[in-house]
Amino acid sequence: MAAVAAPESLSVHNLPSCHYQPHHTLNETNGSVAGHRKSSSEGLECIEDNIPTGESNHMRRSTKRKGRRKSEGLVGSLCRLIVQHQIGMSETAGGSRGADNVLGLAANLLTLLAMTHVSFPRARHHTRKFFSLSYYNPTTDHYALGWDDSFFVGFWIVVITGLRAAVMDYLLAPLAQLVGLTKKKEKTRFAEQAWVLIYDSVFWSLGMYIMYNSDYWLNTREMWTHWPNREMDTVCKWYYLVQFAFWIQQIVVVHIEERRKDHWQMFAHHIITCSLMFASYGYHVTKVGNTVLCLMDVVDLLLPLAKILKYLQFQTACDIMFGAFMLVWFVARHVLYMRVWWSVYAEIPKEITYGCYWGSNANLQGPIGVPNDVDHLLQPFRDPEGLVCWDNGIKWGFLIALLALQVILCIWFVMIIRVALKVLRGGEAEDSRSDDEASDEDAEVETKKEEEKVGHGQNGKAYTNLRPIEVPPVEEEVGVESINMIPRKTSHNRKYRKVSSTASGVHLPSDRKELLGRIGCDKGA
Repeated sequence: MAAVAAPESLSVHNLPSCHYQPHHTLNETNGSVAGHRKSSSEGLECIEDNIPTGESNHMRRSTKRKGRRKSEGLVGSLCRLIVQHQIGMSETAGGSRGADNVLGLAANLLTLLAMTHVSFPRARHHTRKFFSLSYYNPTTDHYALGWDDSFFVGFWIVVITGLRAAVMDYLLAPLAQLVGLTKKKEKTRFAEQAWVLIYDSVFWSLGMYIMYNSDYWLNTREMWTHWPNREMDTVCKWYYLVQFAFWIQQIVVVHIEERRKDHWQMFAHHIITCSLMFASYGYHVTKVGNTVLCLMDVVDLLLPLAKILKYLQFQTACDIMFGAFMLVWFVARHVLYMRVWWSVYAEIPKEITYGCYWGSNANLQGPIGVPNDVDHLLQPFRDPEGLVCWDNGIKWGFLIALLALQVILCIWFVMIIRVALKVLRGGEAEDSRSDDEASDEDAEVETKKEEEKVGHGQNGKAYTNLRPIEVPPVEEEVGVESINMIPRKTSHNRKYRKVSSTASGVHLPSDRKELLGRIGCDKGA
């Protein structure tokens, strides 16, 4: 025979299966959620659903996130794990929890790598590849290209991820508060756009510095001379690999952030961009890669600046910047970009002798005929001095990818023009690319209404005094054969209504909502 004692107190997190007996206490001043007292079949009394409002909100968000994750699949779950809470600021005040999560992950990975490098001398031959550029040639003071560069790219993916979270949550979010932005959504978007402005300012300037001091400045034919040049200087290689890391990170970001109407266009844009950078790096045509990146980044400088001016209520400056943004978009991404496309089509045959080459720059041999297999296409990525070939098939692979990117850019530009024309005519404009701020605000209002419904009883008063009940121990003589070791199933009858955020029209200029969502600014004020 054994004496079984019940626990002295029961918390709301480990209650036995109970039978409902409606019993509650009312308090007008407390915002807690309703609770029902119930007694179990063993004679114990407990409370279920006595959850404070804040915790109820967290459970509702958790339930919504779990439902979304079920449809994400393996890739989405993995991406969310890598940069969880990175998109925007955290749901907690100040966004510190989001920063702590992503910074903790990044810091742990970097610390583990650094300690491995310091503690295990035999491993330094491998860990060194993460911190420094590979394939250094002391004779020429340049770097060759190869597969080991992927370690350096991976290192910078982690660095950019942590740096983005730190700058947004600990520098830009407080700055948004300082300049008078009080709404959570405004502060989040201000921080996101300011981060893009900072990043593009640095890398567009560096890219322009490289291009200005090159032989292909304002001369597209020079992009193809001396091919294949199998080495790069320090600045060019560092710039190209870090840019590649940034765009890989953007694939992760767009996959886990709140989906907008142009999600698949944006996702396809990032995939094509990364594919072009990867192929151009392996096939030693990074000159054209540098040119295209500069044409793209200059537009991404003006767009976030226009948005920041809009958030700060500088409407006139915002309108001027938006006009400059549209002009620069058209010139850079449609006129000059297509000039680069034409150079690939028409000038490559004049400057590059088709065929296959092998060896280093000092001992380059070829050309020979292009093999009739697939293996030669992968050789440039595996061996710095291996076979690298160029023919019409490879040229058209680049042309098709560049043209696909241009199609996406044209779709976006048509959307920009449509919204701008509607605004200039004084009518209502609907951003066909993304949801506007109104939908987010409406979702928050609906959530608050739902909380009020959940937090009040039938008489419209809130349930409070939700403290664990102190129950004296209950002892009962039972036989060993009567002890049931099977865990008791707990019924979960809570129902949460899913609060969805739907896209709504961007009404301009009456209520000062965002002109283009992620594309422009309004004509309010």
